[in-house]
Amino acid sequence: QVQLVESGGGLVQAGGSLRLSCAGSGIIFSSTGMGWYRQAPGKEREFVAAISWSGGETDYAGSVKGRFTISRDNAKNSVYLQMNSLKPQDTAVYYCAAALGSRSTVIHEYEYDNWGQGTQVTVSS
Repeated sequence: QVQLVESGGGLVQAGGSLRLSCAGSGIIFSSTGMGWYRQAPGKEREFVAAISWSGGETDYAGSVKGRFTISRDNAKNSVYLQMNSLKPQDTAVYYCAAALGSRSTVIHEYEYDNWGQGTQVTVSS
């Protein structure tokens, strides 16, 4: 059974930082493309960042490029999202996702097979 569990969300002031973690189980993590998405109230879920199986390739949404960094530790079956210079518009529920068997970065939502339950990030102005 595949399980993805996010943690690290919370309330932070604008300009602050948070680090999200996602722990995976039930999958061959080192053969899985991983990604982060977010969904703000009243909006559709949107792509944030993706990382290849080795960590050698990454992709970012334009709105977070230069502020967010995705990384992974295959030995710990974990993927991370370091978020710096946070803005109120970054407020959303953040989800990690796994694209089973994909070794490259995956940016299309339909290509992801499994999703975590989400963690709330709230950025106050």
